[in-house]
Amino acid sequence: MKKNKLFVFSTSLTLAMTFLLSGCGGGEGEKTSGTGVEKKTIKVAHYFAENHPQNIALKEKFKKMVEKESNGELKVRIYANSTLGAEKEFYDGVRNGTIEMGVPGLIMQSDIPKMGVPEWPFLFRDYDHVKKVLNGPIGEELTEDLDPKHGVTPLAWSANGFRMFSSNRPIKSMKDFDGLRLRMPNIPNYIKLGESLGANVSPLPISEVFTALEQKVVDAQDNPIATLRSSGWNEVQSDVLESKHMFSPNIYIINSKFYKGLTKEQQKIIQKAAKESAAYEFDLMEKSYEDDKAYLMDNGIKFTKPDEDFSQKMLKASQPVYDEVFEKNDWAKELAGKIQAE
Repeated sequence: MKKNKLFVFSTSLTLAMTFLLSGCGGGEGEKTSGTGVEKKTIKVAHYFAENHPQNIALKEKFKKMVEKESNGELKVRIYANSTLGAEKEFYDGVRNGTIEMGVPGLIMQSDIPKMGVPEWPFLFRDYDHVKKVLNGPIGEELTEDLDPKHGVTPLAWSANGFRMFSSNRPIKSMKDFDGLRLRMPNIPNYIKLGESLGANVSPLPISEVFTALEQKVVDAQDNPIATLRSSGWNEVQSDVLESKHMFSPNIYIINSKFYKGLTKEQQKIIQKAAKESAAYEFDLMEKSYEDDKAYLMDNGIKFTKPDEDFSQKMLKASQPVYDEVFEKNDWAKELAGKIQAE
């Protein structure tokens, strides 16, 4: 009798796990009623908060366009705020196909060095410069190894924004970086920059930033102020240095195997929706800066704009980042020149 109960329990558990996993597979779907065409669900993962422009653009543009123009053949589910894991986890998920799409930062640059180029310090002048470079031949050159090396197809560049330092005390000179416990992403260019400025860098995933600031494990972090606002970090910070020391893009990517399994028409729909969504997000980010700044100031954040002398000293301090990149990559110096000349 015990054996029979054990067999029933084991069989039930197996069936339950099979059902659960079948619901999580990459792009698996059901037949569209009356047409025989399979519906496919595209899970889109990212690490931004629900009210961040990145998530707003995905909901208002990408999801609506894909579902409408595919006549329901493609469904989009958006997973914000690291719901499907921190950046590395969801990026790996897109690579192995358990997640169809993602909007990561440039975490892949450790394997694909050219993907780190947009985050070289003080490289871009303004949003127009960024869009001209990333949406042109240089942007295509930077992404050319994503499919052959990582099995993901690039769809569109989007904006995280110009990064600034938020802290629990004012940063008004180079001296204020000395001993500053600074959270940065676990990416070599970032860490090198922070150390070159004089800070003690603590690499942490974005999902751990609030707690680290709240518990005073770190004193400061660097991100665009839209992220500061949407993530609520202003509750545990007092100051922002408008350093604009680096531009951070994000990139819409899709698992290449899943993408190539779609019809040509479906591929065109996704390409179009990704580009329009990313362009909308760029616009939201650019226009939101003054509103975000006003909101943060109203909630107690003090802003410091560096004078020319301070800006030049930060620029000079960043030179070791370029020295290291140029030494490791024979293409880097020429590419930097091309970007600056745009």
